[in-house]
Amino acid sequence: MSDWDPDQYRRFSAERAQPFWDLVDLVDATTVRRMVDLGCGDGALSVEAATRLGADTLVGIDSSPAMLERTAALELPTATDVGFTHGDLATWTTTNEAHRGWDLVLANASLQWVPDHEAVLRRWTDALAPGGQLAVQVPANGTHASHVVANEVGATEPFLDALGGQVPADPSAYNVLAPEEYARILFELGYETQQVTLRVYPHVLDSSSDVVEWVRGTNLNRFFERLPADLHEPFVEAYRAALLRRIGDVAPYFYPFKRILFHARRP
Repeated sequence: MSDWDPDQYRRFSAERAQPFWDLVDLVDATTVRRMVDLGCGDGALSVEAATRLGADTLVGIDSSPAMLERTAALELPTATDVGFTHGDLATWTTTNEAHRGWDLVLANASLQWVPDHEAVLRRWTDALAPGGQLAVQVPANGTHASHVVANEVGATEPFLDALGGQVPADPSAYNVLAPEEYARILFELGYETQQVTLRVYPHVLDSSSDVVEWVRGTNLNRFFERLPADLHEPFVEAYRAALLRRIGDVAPYFYPFKRILFHARRP
């Protein structure tokens, strides 16, 4: 399995942080004492959020050993008990008492990697204390050329054969639901209040080539996990050529990025 590259991911840290803070701004900080960040990455934003929200306890969970390794270098706040651990948010359950009673379950740009969001959100809801809050942000940009072209390149040789004859599904296109579906799920899960928003983030990149570097740190991982290492760079270069033919080789480049943000509170 190919692990995440923290340095590649952080190349666009400012752009990636913007929706995170928009999500945190939806949270009522007055009731947050225990919070968990599912898909915490290198933990830097998690720690900042816990400080801003005044949380006494923060647990960050991520599936990437490389990302979690970076948490060791963080400067931790003395007022917050902080811990990071390896885990799979798809199977994060409430069978352990330690997984119950959270005031905030936060998941920023992580839910899209797993299927069956209705079932996952039900488990996360069960983990909340009475009055607890759920705050989730999911990328919904699967229809953009940056994603579509990756699928097209994956369907060409020698990549398709190396992929076992099947292009890996794009989680942003196959797992992410329509905003109104999340609203329905939150209602059926019994949340007292909810807010679901589809936002387009207007990123202006130095050039259209930067889109390759952006996607290389996220969506292309689904190919890297299944391709042999000696095909990683050839795939990126084939993708670069195909993408620039589609969107043009221009500078600067306007990269509209759709994301769904939702926040809800239990009774």
